[in-house]
Amino acid sequence: MTSYTVCFIMTTVELNKKEVFRLVGKTISDKVLGERIPMLGFSLEALDKNTITLEVLPNRPDVLSEPGFARALSAFMGVKTGLREYTAKNSKYKVIVNKNLKDVRPHTACAVVKNLRLDEQNIKDIINLQEKLHVTFCRNRKKAAIGIYPMEKITWPIRFEARRPSEIRFVPLDGDVELNGFDILEFHPTGREFKHLLDGLRMYPVFVDANKRILSMPPVINSEDVGKVTIETKDVFIEVSGFDLEYLSSCLNVIVTALADLGGDIYSVDVAYGKNIRMPDLKPKMMKLDVSYAEKMLGTRLQRAQIPKLLARMGFGYKNNKALVPSYRTDILHPIDIVEDLAIAYGYERFTPEIPNIATIGEEDRFSKLFTRAANLLVGLGITEVSTHHLSKKELQEGFVSELVDVENSVSDEHNVLRGSLVPSLLHVLTNNKHHEYPQKIFEVGTVFNAGNENLQLSAALTHAAANFTEIKQVCEAVLSNLGLQASYKERESAGFVVGRTAGVFAQGKEIGIIGEVHPAMLEKFGLEMPVAALTIDMKKAGSFC
Repeated sequence: MTSYTVCFIMTTVELNKKEVFRLVGKTISDKVLGERIPMLGFSLEALDKNTITLEVLPNRPDVLSEPGFARALSAFMGVKTGLREYTAKNSKYKVIVNKNLKDVRPHTACAVVKNLRLDEQNIKDIINLQEKLHVTFCRNRKKAAIGIYPMEKITWPIRFEARRPSEIRFVPLDGDVELNGFDILEFHPTGREFKHLLDGLRMYPVFVDANKRILSMPPVINSEDVGKVTIETKDVFIEVSGFDLEYLSSCLNVIVTALADLGGDIYSVDVAYGKNIRMPDLKPKMMKLDVSYAEKMLGTRLQRAQIPKLLARMGFGYKNNKALVPSYRTDILHPIDIVEDLAIAYGYERFTPEIPNIATIGEEDRFSKLFTRAANLLVGLGITEVSTHHLSKKELQEGFVSELVDVENSVSDEHNVLRGSLVPSLLHVLTNNKHHEYPQKIFEVGTVFNAGNENLQLSAALTHAAANFTEIKQVCEAVLSNLGLQASYKERESAGFVVGRTAGVFAQGKEIGIIGEVHPAMLEKFGLEMPVAALTIDMKKAGSFC
């Protein structure tokens, strides 16, 4: 069965218990750990003599290491509460970003950490943190890739640039033969695993030092000669490369603060994009916290004097009615996220459950029943259900939707509009899964947004060498028949689809959807090499006839 990229990936992390206790500053019994860890909001999988095993969502990458988890546990248990402030010492280290990376991997966030005292366990812990971040926060290196290098082998300044694969030559990590960019992707195990991330690119990104030695070829692998940290290493250079600079900076902060808790000193790096950007930015973010809003969300009264103490137990600061959010907390995006942490600090066990004073008989929503029937049929046809974000990228939606709802003050170009159609979202999923075998067949049922209204839509996309109008029409007929509808079809044009291979779907004389073959220009835009046939059904209109 083909597997698909999902939005949230739970990860299991094993933490060295002795190291956690050292960083917390006290030994904690298994009984207390068993009680307190779930209250802190993490799933405790196992406790034994040497390890603490947690299951963690990627919205908390800061707890994927011993330092990060110890920091959170220490504050929650009252050992060391409040905001931990981290600063980067000024330096003259510089990374120069070449403009030829624009369409390859355009951004990097960088820092230096010195005076580490590494042993084999520390090195293992750092590698584990790097890999756990890759799998979760970095989405298997699609959104970001992390490189950590021994400073004693590097000559500054460093250049981040794109080169033709044939011009890239170095010995990859754990290798003993020099390879070029093509050969690394073909013959090295890590290269083969992440080959799909560079597929279709004419040039590959590389970090190169002043002596023209290649440090790494992100997002794939470091150099054996210049990119391997050992117990002799005391100072490290860290880079995170990808497509969204704010996202990369957040990931960098998680790493450098963990290394600082291990005793390292953080130093700044000037990253030159024409003008210099000094990194890392470790200043806490300020977010207004309205106490009445918190009380409304929690359903309980809070004394104002409680707020700073509760926030301190979650590692926050508080000043002038604003929460000071530490730079490593990537999950705090809205005041409701702070309210959630307030609830954890206050203690869920202290909330009194109440039965609503409303007499109703519960019943499944009619549209929900329709969705379930349609989804069960599609799964039975061998089509995999996916779930994508309501927020989308404008350039992905353009070509299928004429009027888009913009997101005001969007913090990322990746999420600057509300999706107006599910088809571009499905094509984006197919793009991210080109390295899996064909045929690929996916569907989604969800909300789409047009000017002034929301709608419920079912969409499916089929891709393989022979995907065509007839195949998607058969899927559409099966779905509508299962809903008790008799469909008819009329040829029409629709944005994003091939003229003459597209039809409107009608029930009782009213159009309820579109089926057709996706236009080659759209396939090229999404980097898809196989034909795609797709359908969309307006579930509100369809449901009105059921």
